[in-house]
Amino acid sequence: MIPVVDLRAEYGLVQADIDAAVQRVLESGWYILGKEVAAFEEEFAAWCGVSGAVGVGNGTDALHIALRACGIGPGDEVITVAHTAVATAAAIALTGATPVFVDIDPATYTLDPAGLAEAITPRTKAVIPVHLYGHPADLGAILPIARKAGLRVIEDCAQAHGAEWQGQKVGSVGDLACFSFYPTKNLGALGDGGAVVGNDPALLERVRLLREYGWKPENRYVSEIEGMNSRLDEMQAAILRVKLAHLDGWNEHRRRLAAVYAAHLPDSVVKPVERPGYRHVYHLYVVRSDNRDGLQKKLRAAGIASGIHYPVPVHQQAAYRHLSPVSLPATEQAAAEILSLPMHSTLTEAQIERVCAAIAA
Repeated sequence: MIPVVDLRAEYGLVQADIDAAVQRVLESGWYILGKEVAAFEEEFAAWCGVSGAVGVGNGTDALHIALRACGIGPGDEVITVAHTAVATAAAIALTGATPVFVDIDPATYTLDPAGLAEAITPRTKAVIPVHLYGHPADLGAILPIARKAGLRVIEDCAQAHGAEWQGQKVGSVGDLACFSFYPTKNLGALGDGGAVVGNDPALLERVRLLREYGWKPENRYVSEIEGMNSRLDEMQAAILRVKLAHLDGWNEHRRRLAAVYAAHLPDSVVKPVERPGYRHVYHLYVVRSDNRDGLQKKLRAAGIASGIHYPVPVHQQAAYRHLSPVSLPATEQAAAEILSLPMHSTLTEAQIERVCAAIAA
């Protein structure tokens, strides 16, 4: 079976370095918010092109904490998309604010700026553009709309480590940006993890307070504000430091594989796009077919795994149906047609040619 993702094989690429990093942490006797986390925060911030990064427990917490750092809470509205991992909406709800869903650009699967402009109300306080599948959202259109309305812009970069908009890495553009290091991500831990990054020292300081009970390093056990417990641990930080050194190369490998897909896939499926001025990092390689379920069944029979990211839009899920009814035609059509083909850092061109031949057949 050709898997959609192969975490064991990726570990094998850097096994010696990861094992050494883990051993280093075990021998240090310090396992929470120590030197490894501090070093990773510094290295990841430099890689993203921002002034600071704060490691947290996971990507959902990163969004939740970023929203709270921006003052988002009960009574507020936050605009985002329903074509995303449910974590985006869950983080908004955790603050007590209300998610407001708008439709997507059907070509890039990211937030439609026209929908953003129409959805703003006096209660709207922020927008979360999701850089989905590895392609950046249309920040060139989103930012002016948000700035005119006085909205905070919090980038959801969970699927876009290293993606670029107009030469800038995603995560370096909004007020704050949030990353997940879930194992399947382009930069994945061997457990869970996340980070909030940005350029505003005051916001980053508030993020640091929120991630650990509102404590300051010089006044531990005394809460300055009501915080929470969401800490990136030393083991995962050490592992992420190893992987970060390889991330640019792995992203380039994904881009080469995407070019092979584009050259060999038949016209019976719709291929992903890369808009001019954008750099796609292909966290997922997502095609569309009006016979998606039949295609997935045939691929499985041919020994090829695939996935659906995501089968039910958030606004149609039971947990979020209590929100104002909304019709999102591009989102709903995408959910019925999308299929994620194998894409990972150890996938070979020969395997992709096999996938393409199976689809053609």
